[in-house]
Amino acid sequence: MDVLPMFPLGTALLPGQPLPLQVFEPRYVAMMRDVVGSDRRFGAVLIERGSEVGGGDRRFTVGCVASVEQMGRLPDGRLVLLARGHERVEVVRWLPDDPYPRAEVRHLPDLTWSGEDDERLADTERVVRRALAVMSEHRSQVWPADVELADDPVARSWQLAWLSPLGSLDQLTLLRSTSPRELLETTARLMNDAVELLHLQMPDDPA
Repeated sequence: MDVLPMFPLGTALLPGQPLPLQVFEPRYVAMMRDVVGSDRRFGAVLIERGSEVGGGDRRFTVGCVASVEQMGRLPDGRLVLLARGHERVEVVRWLPDDPYPRAEVRHLPDLTWSGEDDERLADTERVVRRALAVMSEHRSQVWPADVELADDPVARSWQLAWLSPLGSLDQLTLLRSTSPRELLETTARLMNDAVELLHLQMPDDPA
């Protein structure tokens, strides 16, 4: 069991995923000062209901530990930081939000690679790269289709998941994966569905 400062967000954070943040709410500014002054770690969870600002939000219980890699301050006092997702956690108990959200968490098992998933990894990579190429024609903020991937197969699998431009609930579904096979199959299915939906939304080419 571990106690972590917690940052509820409007998006799910996956292992290995970069997390750029601009922090201006006083309680989270205080939290980040404490985080950087200790082990630079905090938990990130998706907001189920409510917003990032003002409190009173309802939060999902599965999240990801984030580690602060860079932090600076803007002239108006906002903190600008870059963090990165690491291991997954599950909230066991929320503690009082004073002076900022904290929770007791348990660490979820890391995914274990099996050579039987090598072909599935290659297939999912093809799906994601093809989807990124298609989506880049219609959206500006997607990763390039030729983005470089990690050598480690588990890290590569998570990278394919967070490179995929999906909604927050789909990201949460991927975060909850219990095996590389589940992660890869779900990533491929969601990306195929997203591309199909994009084609349906696009007007037909003129004859």
